[in-house]
Amino acid sequence: MRVKEIAEIVGGKVIGDENIVITGISGIKEAEPGDITFVATNKYKNLLKTTKASAVLVSPEINNTVSTTLIQVENPSLSFAKIMELVGDEPVKFKAGIHPTAIIGENVKLGKDVSIQPFAVIEDNAEIGDNTVIGASVYIGHYTKIGKDGLIYPHVIIRERVKIGDRVILHPGTVIGGDGFGFATVRGIHHKIPQIGTVEIGDDVEIGSNVTIDRARFDKTYIGNGVKIDNLVQIAHNVKIGDNTIVVAQVGISGSTEIGKNVIIAGQAGIIGHITVGDNAIIGGKAGVTKDVPPNTHVTGFPARDKWEDMRFQVFVRKQPELNERIKKIEEKIENLKKILEHLYGEEISKND
Repeated sequence: MRVKEIAEIVGGKVIGDENIVITGISGIKEAEPGDITFVATNKYKNLLKTTKASAVLVSPEINNTVSTTLIQVENPSLSFAKIMELVGDEPVKFKAGIHPTAIIGENVKLGKDVSIQPFAVIEDNAEIGDNTVIGASVYIGHYTKIGKDGLIYPHVIIRERVKIGDRVILHPGTVIGGDGFGFATVRGIHHKIPQIGTVEIGDDVEIGSNVTIDRARFDKTYIGNGVKIDNLVQIAHNVKIGDNTIVVAQVGISGSTEIGKNVIIAGQAGIIGHITVGDNAIIGGKAGVTKDVPPNTHVTGFPARDKWEDMRFQVFVRKQPELNERIKKIEEKIENLKKILEHLYGEEISKND
């Protein structure tokens, strides 16, 4: 496929030779002649000088400052994904129907062209929407509802009375609707508090592998439309996450916390319970959030604070050994000066003088 044809598919503008033939796709560091790659941000702009790729998808602000042929597009990452769909391996497709080893309970409602894979268990009164795939060894609890066009990968557990929207992808090992962590301690004994709520997941949500989303104590734990959750994330009971929020790997969100819309929570961040994170906020990697985060702010560090305030604090901490050494030298000079003055005036000078 020629560069010109690729540009037409992604709606891009060619800068360079539009007749170059593209035979493969690759990352910008690994690319060889004949490959097409992409640069998502200016952070990686310098790699354009060293890449061997024959063409690179770039944003409009990157122009012909290099010899490589460029295709300017609004979103290089998304455009590259479209190209991958065209030239990559054909996606795996599951045939509609119920495998003989699957166990289907009573009063289960299955939509059109549903695929139930080996050893899946669907309990009584569950509902599965049209074209949804239930992978091998998946467990779906009583009265749970799953929308249409979903993809539930193997070994996912969805407990009772959970509601999942349309076009939801759940990756292997994820557990939806496990009990929230609730205990009342009386005289040193921990008594379990019943978790009688549920979990509700909106449309177009994707949840990575080994994620745990606990059911609410009352009402529901809620994951909004378009939310994307990475692997190994823990979401506690009664948490609410707004539409189009991104939660990166190893994040922990404690109970009854409310996350706004379009929030980014970076890897290994921890958020305590019963606080609010406003719309469009960014929580940096490994941040420890202990109080409300206002909308449209960027916090980092522990305890989490404004990004620039935290950076100044980190600079101060890194300079602490140097400052301690300077203070030590100043104290030595003061001590020497005191001895000289005592010698001149013939009397002892106390530390407070």
